[in-house]
Amino acid sequence: MHILAFSFIAAVLAIGISARAGEGSFEGSLGLQLYSLRAQFMSDGVPATLDKVKAFGFKNVELAGTYNLPPDKFLSLLAERGLKAVSGHFSYDKLKTDPEGVAREAKALGLQYAGCAWISHKAPFDEKQCRDAAAVFNKAGEALAKEGIKFMYHCHGYEFYPHGEGTLFDLLVAETKKEHVSFQMDVLWVVFPGQDAAKLLEKHAGRWELMHLKDLRKDVPTGSLAGKTDVKNNVPLGTGQTNWPEVLKAAKKAGVKHYFIEDESPDVLQQIPESMKYLETVKF
Repeated sequence: MHILAFSFIAAVLAIGISARAGEGSFEGSLGLQLYSLRAQFMSDGVPATLDKVKAFGFKNVELAGTYNLPPDKFLSLLAERGLKAVSGHFSYDKLKTDPEGVAREAKALGLQYAGCAWISHKAPFDEKQCRDAAAVFNKAGEALAKEGIKFMYHCHGYEFYPHGEGTLFDLLVAETKKEHVSFQMDVLWVVFPGQDAAKLLEKHAGRWELMHLKDLRKDVPTGSLAGKTDVKNNVPLGTGQTNWPEVLKAAKKAGVKHYFIEDESPDVLQQIPESMKYLETVKF
């Protein structure tokens, strides 16, 4: 191995190890959403990209597909690197039309959680589409439960239109069965629409079981319900708009079990170690 490449991996490993053994308050189960490295999976291939995940120091991952590999082959590549798939995202349309098929695939991948991060909808998201999604989630949750897997929905920012005394997101939580449906907070997609992440965690305590750790650039205006923003607005944890000590304290209290760094920016390889370093030192 080239000496510079070896030095880079050694440095990143040191960051990953210290993130677990530092003096900060964060002690959650930390993993990486593999969508963060989608460009690397396409350019460098699956084995080489999973080598990077291992070098960062992660043990747990969240899937966003298997890059055209069958589940058993992808699982084998993970296992060879000491990586475990905890959860995975699937398309809303497949969950709607073939929840049993998703359950079989999730079981083959050994997942504890399976769900989606985007509801197929016509903007603006409205009450009818919200109630339709709740019905899809309840049905998918029942199918997954038969395989010992829990369904989860990852919020994406367009669900916060006002409804009654709250929002459509509140309606979605109320209309889904807590025994089968859990939620994954993507913190950027709560901050970007102008919501208070800590208060939302408290409001629906017990329903949040997973979290995407993602920060929004400081100069980006909030209040948009588009569910979309430039990927360059995704910055290392602790350098953006999020009050992480407050959010992480609330997440622990609310019952979040698994945390995943997700970094969609073009500078992902540089930003992931910075985010891990922040989690090593953050106090709350």
